[in-house]
Amino acid sequence: MNPVVQARRSESDTLTGASPQTHLLLNVRLPEYNGLKRIWVSPSGHIQAIEAMDQSCDRIPPDDLKVVDFQKDWLSQGGIDLQINGAQGLAFPELTEDNAHRLPEICAFLWQQGVDAFLPTLVTCDIDQLHRALDVLKHYCDRPSEPNTARILGVHLEGPCLNPTKRGAHPEEHLQPLTLEAMEAVLGEHSSIVKMVTLAPELDPSGEVVAFLTNQGIAVSLGHSLATAAEADIAFDQGATLVTHAFNAMPSLHHREPGLLGAALVRPGIRCGFIADGQHISPLMLKLLLAMGSDSLFLVSDALAPLGLPDGTYPWDEREISVAEGTARLANGTLSGTTLPLLAGASNLVKWGLTTVEEAIALATSAPRLAMGYELGLDEVKTSSTSADRTSSPYIGRSINQFLRWHLTEQDNEPLLTWKRL
Repeated sequence: MNPVVQARRSESDTLTGASPQTHLLLNVRLPEYNGLKRIWVSPSGHIQAIEAMDQSCDRIPPDDLKVVDFQKDWLSQGGIDLQINGAQGLAFPELTEDNAHRLPEICAFLWQQGVDAFLPTLVTCDIDQLHRALDVLKHYCDRPSEPNTARILGVHLEGPCLNPTKRGAHPEEHLQPLTLEAMEAVLGEHSSIVKMVTLAPELDPSGEVVAFLTNQGIAVSLGHSLATAAEADIAFDQGATLVTHAFNAMPSLHHREPGLLGAALVRPGIRCGFIADGQHISPLMLKLLLAMGSDSLFLVSDALAPLGLPDGTYPWDEREISVAEGTARLANGTLSGTTLPLLAGASNLVKWGLTTVEEAIALATSAPRLAMGYELGLDEVKTSSTSADRTSSPYIGRSINQFLRWHLTEQDNEPLLTWKRL
């Protein structure tokens, strides 16, 4: 290392100051890179270059250089939550013009929870209610993005074309058949904002609804389903690329009928969301799932409206849910979701010894981006026509304040992975 740089090493671990200055971050780990890195940050706060720590440094350090030792902590993008049902007491299906002012508050809250962007998830409900919520979300998305708030990438419709036997907490009276007519009625004039639809493919043996949705650029996720492997393969052939909360609301893996999850796990290009709260899937089964292919998985929170609120009893459509230690259930005991934020799932994976820190971070940050084609950035969706030589770093040119710093320590003889925004 340049001896001038070495001499200016600072004990400070912050990137803020009274006046703009160049920063040099040392001993940084990046999930997408091997080895320790040093990162140059411009006075405007944007990442200029990433270099290996063992690479000779030929730069002439500016007089205002401030050196920050990351002490082998990790730097990453924020999380992307593709399945989140609400937060701070507001369920997204209950959005109206009267409570639309709550959306900026929720987006700011999710940013503080380490989430860069998300898909508000609208579960099965009355069609008129669904359209009201879609209207509010479309109007909000038409506004310029606010700094330091999580972006809404579009909407995830979880239903209403689900198998009644596997509906879980979805109200049966609002389920719809999986037909073109029903799907057109569900979408109405809102297809441009819908980015993902969860459906049960066995309800449409022809697969024409899946093809209809994918032709409009809407990602199809299989879930709340009794589909066999053969029925799932028909949907995959028609363009479905995702599975909603693996293992939940679907048959378990079976040695004679692997079902839709078995079909998904061996099919290249199919990615499965999963919940790591310790209740939706046992850590032992998660270990098996991860062993079968962590490259095809991504974390979701499946968080409900009480996210950010203490345990207790809360209204949920016409019913109530009871939240205890972050797990939400209906009065009959049906598991309805969680109130743990997305990044808690990454911390759990490390605590349970199921993944490395790098793998856990990737499952909450880069893996959901890959699942939706956002690996080139949130403003550019990768498609089959994207240039093969198109490259884009998730770091270079971006503000350092958009990233997370992760730190691994120990608590009660267990690994504890924590994070903070820079």
